Amino acid sequence: MINEPIHEPKGLKKVLAASVRAWLTPSRLAMYLIGVMIFSLGALFFIVSRLGTDPLDVFVIALNNHLQVGLGACSALFSVGLLLWWALWNRQWPPISPFVTTTLTGLFIDLWLFLEFDEVLAAALGPYVLLAIGLGLCAYSSALIIMSGIGIRVIDLLVISMMNKLGWSFTLAKMVLEISVFVLGWFMGGPFGIGTIAFLLIIAPMIKPFMNMNERYLRMGNYGLKRRDVYFVPPASLTGK
Repeated sequence: MINEPIHEPKGLKKVLAASVRAWLTPSRLAMYLIGVMIFSLGALFFIVSRLGTDPLDVFVIALNNHLQVGLGACSALFSVGLLLWWALWNRQWPPISPFVTTTLTGLFIDLWLFLEFDEVLAAALGPYVLLAIGLGLCAYSSALIIMSGIGIRVIDLLVISMMNKLGWSFTLAKMVLEISVFVLGWFMGGPFGIGTIAFLLIIAPMIKPFMNMNERYLRMGNYGLKRRDVYFVPPASLTGK
């Protein structure tokens, strides 16, 4: 049996061409940028509530407690690890656009903090109201980012792969993956609060209904789940080419 390469040049060209088309499509780019901006606001609400971190940060903080290299470095290590997993599982080069999403989200959060939105929110709303709004914003923005098919977050790339490979629903795949990350981080000593549990139980089930709402009532295309050519190109052995 001859082992196939990780990715054939033809497949790589197809991925790059599809990625360029996605970034140059105004409607998709607008959907993506609006999604990232709203996600950063949701993260800000979540931070200001002080009711816990999201599941991924539980793991990142726990990892930093052991490595002592800084949260940014641990977050990068975690993202690289997930992308390597995705690349090996799908047998193709991973996209770099998730790092663009992470960077843009951080820049938007820095902007809101510079404009002192956090102080305004803390003075105007209670922690549980902030948490509820933050959860809703994060869920809706995640739906927009995934639907755009541009810069899909690393963990959601794996969720889509689980849907493709295992036949699971989006909600099941996302909950299994995020709960697994949370449990691992918790066992490693990461912090959590009621906001963390709410994030695990509420965000994933809300994303798909938001997608359905956008498709049905706002007539938006779903390029992340229905057109996966940007993130999944089948090996030549499956296409017969």
